[in-house]
Amino acid sequence: MSSQPSNSEPSPFDRLNEKVRYWIWDKGWSELRDIQAKAIGGILDAEDDVILAATTAAGKTEAAFLPILSSIASENIDSFAVLYISPLKALINDQFRRLEDLCERLELPVVKWHGDASAAAKARAMERPRGVVLITPESLESLLVRRGPDVRRMVHDLRFIVIDELHAFLSGERGIHLASLLKRLDATAGRHIRKVGLSATIGDFALAQYFLNPKAPQAVQLIESSLGQPELRLQIRGYREPDPDWESRKPGNERLLPAQTAIVAHVYQTLRGRNNLIFASRRQEVESVADALGRLSEDKRVPNEFFPHHGSLSKMLREELEERLKTGELPTTAVATTTLELGIDVGSVASVAQVGPPASVAGLRQRLGRSGRREGEPSVLRIYVREPDRPAEDDPFELLRLELVQAIAAVNLLVSRWVEPGGGQGLHLSTLLHQTLALICERGGARARDLFELLCGPGPFAQVSDRDYAALLRAMNEAKLIEQSPDGILMLGSLGETITNRFDFYAVFMTDDEYRIVTDQRTLGTVPVFNPLREGDFLTFAGRRWIVLSVDDRAKVVMVKAAPAGRVPLFPAQEGMPLHDRLVQEMRDVYENGTSYPFLDLVGKTLLQEGRDAYRTLGLHSRQLVNVGDDIHLFVWRGTKATETLRLALASHDIRSEAYSIGLHAKYCELEKFESALFRILQSPPTAHDVAAFAEPLRRQKYDPYLPDAMLRDAFARTAVDLGIFQAMKLPPPSI
Repeated sequence: MSSQPSNSEPSPFDRLNEKVRYWIWDKGWSELRDIQAKAIGGILDAEDDVILAATTAAGKTEAAFLPILSSIASENIDSFAVLYISPLKALINDQFRRLEDLCERLELPVVKWHGDASAAAKARAMERPRGVVLITPESLESLLVRRGPDVRRMVHDLRFIVIDELHAFLSGERGIHLASLLKRLDATAGRHIRKVGLSATIGDFALAQYFLNPKAPQAVQLIESSLGQPELRLQIRGYREPDPDWESRKPGNERLLPAQTAIVAHVYQTLRGRNNLIFASRRQEVESVADALGRLSEDKRVPNEFFPHHGSLSKMLREELEERLKTGELPTTAVATTTLELGIDVGSVASVAQVGPPASVAGLRQRLGRSGRREGEPSVLRIYVREPDRPAEDDPFELLRLELVQAIAAVNLLVSRWVEPGGGQGLHLSTLLHQTLALICERGGARARDLFELLCGPGPFAQVSDRDYAALLRAMNEAKLIEQSPDGILMLGSLGETITNRFDFYAVFMTDDEYRIVTDQRTLGTVPVFNPLREGDFLTFAGRRWIVLSVDDRAKVVMVKAAPAGRVPLFPAQEGMPLHDRLVQEMRDVYENGTSYPFLDLVGKTLLQEGRDAYRTLGLHSRQLVNVGDDIHLFVWRGTKATETLRLALASHDIRSEAYSIGLHAKYCELEKFESALFRILQSPPTAHDVAAFAEPLRRQKYDPYLPDAMLRDAFARTAVDLGIFQAMKLPPPSI
C-alpha cells in the first residue's frame, strides 16, 4: 500500500491519519477496498451527509471510520465525537471488537451502550464524554429521557452519527422512531450533525437521502462501490407434499410431513461438514427444522451441527452459536429467522438456504450476502419450496403453484438488481404519541407549539399538520397521558407517568408477556405466556427436547430438564411482509413468458409447467374473475397494499374475502352479487376514508389503544390505502 510519487495527488491511503495508516499496515492489508478508497475523499473533502452503499462484507464499517477517525484524531472535541447507531445489540458487540484496537491507537475511548453493556463503562463515559459510542435506538431514547439535561453536554460537539444497516430503518415504526431521534439530537446539539449511512440493500436512494437529511436530501452524497457481486450459484428445489393424513393434522403432532422430511434429508446431506445458514420465516419452523436435523444426526450417530437462532433464545445461546460459526473450528449450520439477516459477524459461510419463498427481494439479497464473502468464492443459494402433490381442482390459487412462482420471481428480480424501495411516509400516530411523551419527559415539560415544531415538519411526521397534532394532544389529555398547567406547559399526566417509568417504554414496538425457560440455573430463552405449559408437558426449544418440571406463574419461570420427546411451542404470528407491486407483476410475467429457468430442479420445472398450464386453462391472460362452485377468485395482480384496499372496498358492499399473494378469495358468495358489488366499486370508486371505515383491527401498534377510532381510521386512510387499484382494475359490466 505504497504512497503516490511526490509530484502527484496523495492517494486515499496517504490522506489518513498516520496512526490509522500504521493500524492498516499492522493488519496486513495489501490495499484498501473499493468503497474504502472512495469514502476517504467523500468524507474528508466535504461536510455533506453521506450514504456508503456496497455489498455485504465489502468493508463499509472501515470505509466510514477510517476517514472519520482520521478527521477527529487531532481535534480537541469536548463531548462524544462519533455516535454509531445499530439495529442490533449483537452487531454493536461485533463492531466494538472491530473498532476497539483502532480507537486505542488514537487514544480515543469506545464504549458499548445498550442494556447488556457494562454499567461502569457507561457511567465513566457519562462523566467524561469522549470518543465513540455504539448504541441502539432504544438505548439512545433511554439516554435522552433519563439524562436529558446531561445529553446536551455529551453531544454538543458531536461530529458524526453513523447509522449501520440503514435499509433496516427505512420502513416500520422503529425507523420512524430513529428518524425522530435524529431530529431531537440535532435540536439538542443546536445544529445539524453530520450523518453517514451504511447499507448493502437500498432500493430507493432518494428515500434514504431524505431519511438522513429531510431538510436538504439533495445534499446527501451517495458513494457506491463499483465492484460487482460475486458469482451466484443457485437452485430452487420443488417438493410435492401428499395430502396429510388425519393423525398428522392433530394439534401438537410433531411428525414432519413427507416433503418436510425430504427437505431436511437434503439439507443434512448437502450442508453437513461446512458452515451454512438456513433461513425460515417463523420461529416455530426454525425450531422444527433444527430439531429434525438434530434428531437425524442422532439417528446416524454423528455429532450435531445444526442449531436454531431466533429472537426468543437467550443472548448467551445466540452468542455461543455466532462464535462457533465465526471461529470455524467445528462445522456449523444455523437455522435462523431474520436474526442473522443483518451484518452480525459469523465469518464466512459456504452457502445459504431458504425454506419457503422469500417475501421480499431485499431480505433475500441481504441473506445471500452472507455467502461468498471471501475473494473468489461464489455465493450459493438454495430455496426449498413445498407444493401440494394433488392441488384441489376447485382452488385456482393452489393450481397455480404460487409459492414456487413467488420464489422464481424473487430470484429474477434479485439477478436484475431490483430491490423494494422501502416504506413511505404516513401519520404513524402511535410513534408520534410515544415521541411526545418522551420529549416531555426529556425536558420536564414543553409547550405544544415547541413540540410540534421539533417533532413535525420535514422528517418522519411530515404529513402531520398542526390540526392533526392538536387532535393528538387532546386525545392524550383525555387518556390522562398528559395534562396542561395554567401557564400552558404540557406535563405528564398520571397514566403518562406510569407508562414512561416502565422499562419497556424506550421501545416503540410491542413486546409479548413471556415465560422464562430455565434448566440447571441456565436460561434458555422465553416463550409467550399463551402457551398452556404444565408440569409434565414436553417442549422442543433451543434445538433440544425437554420436559417441564415446574411452572411459576407469578415469576413467569418454567423449569425444564432434558427429555426424549418434545413439541414446538407457539409463538405470536409475525405480521407478514407486504408484497410489493413489482414482485407480484414479476410473478405474472413468470406465467406468461415461457422462459425455462435453469436454476429449477426437475420437480420444480414440472411444478412450474403445471402452474403455467393452469394459468392458460383458467384464461388468466385475459380475465380476472374465476367462479368455481360457490367460491369466487379475483385475480388482482398487485401488491399487498392494493389488494387489501380492494378487499376492504368489497367489505363495504357486504362481500367478505380473504387476501392471497395475487388476489382475493370470496367463499360461499353468489357470482351475481360479487360482480354487481365490484362493478359499482369500479364505476364509483370509494374514497380512502370510505375504505378505512372497514379496516379491522384498528389498533395494531403499541400506543394505538390510547387513540380514538376516528383518528386511527383517518391515519389508515392516509397511509394504508392505495386508490390506484380502482383505476387499474378493468372488468366487464356485470352479467345481470
